[in-house]
Amino acid sequence: MGRITSRKKVVHIAAAGHAGSRAVRRLDSLAVEEPLEIRVAGEPLTVTMRTPGHDVELAAGFLVSEGVIIHREQFASAIHCGGPGTGGAAATPGAYALGASAVDGGNTYNVLDVTLAPGTPLPDPARARHSYTTSACGVCGAASIEQVSTTSAFDVSEDPLVVDADTLVALPELLRSQQNVFDKTGGLHAAGLYDAATGELLVVREDVGRHNAVDKVVGWAVLNGRLPLTGTVLQVSGRASFELVQKAVMAGIPMLSAVSAPSSLAVEMAESTGLTLAGFVRGTSMNVYSRPERVREGVLTPA
Repeated sequence: MGRITSRKKVVHIAAAGHAGSRAVRRLDSLAVEEPLEIRVAGEPLTVTMRTPGHDVELAAGFLVSEGVIIHREQFASAIHCGGPGTGGAAATPGAYALGASAVDGGNTYNVLDVTLAPGTPLPDPARARHSYTTSACGVCGAASIEQVSTTSAFDVSEDPLVVDADTLVALPELLRSQQNVFDKTGGLHAAGLYDAATGELLVVREDVGRHNAVDKVVGWAVLNGRLPLTGTVLQVSGRASFELVQKAVMAGIPMLSAVSAPSSLAVEMAESTGLTLAGFVRGTSMNVYSRPERVREGVLTPA
């Protein structure tokens, strides 16, 4: 799996009750976590802790979340800095759309410099993250809370999306079946994008950071000219935080489904933007916290 996983020696101990425990030395697969500095026109924008791979998608998705770009033509190219003699391998959206892994899967560098198309405004320097973004939190480094509440170019409240409840509760297992690196490490989050009309799985991405996994999905979409993502459902493998709701809204995704709980701020933002937010989506049930009319399941029972 290259730099996505790493093999380390561990001591595996299995408890055996009164018979005593048993210790075995063996190799274990770990998910790689490394920093990525994202620059725009040579100027640092943020540093995020991520799983290497699909870095161009990650940068593009982050720029969508920050309100810098909203369509493919605004992303001109990206280059991994540090390549011997050349500064690294360049990637344009056109080449990238033909095969993501061919563009950045073998990269060994942790700085990505993005060039925006002529006429695309550069990010406001005031929005630059003044501390690095950890794999646990995608907005921890924002200079102020006001910067988080970016206005989306897309109105998800008007999306006519309707999804059968049976379809929705099946999405976590579909997502889990595509988590190839999680199978090896048990240490990655995942995000998957589904076409609500056809049930087609459009893309799945894994990362040590849940926000990075979503940015990679959104980045895939913008680089393939698919924004806004009307009529889609974003399924995530963990909890639903405020930042994930924000990223969905910024990409025009009308429904976010999470295996675990949402935060109170996530629910508030979903209600205010008109996004459908479902949590505890597992087995045969779920909790729908906003816009429940988009989940087709019969007559709602009053609380």
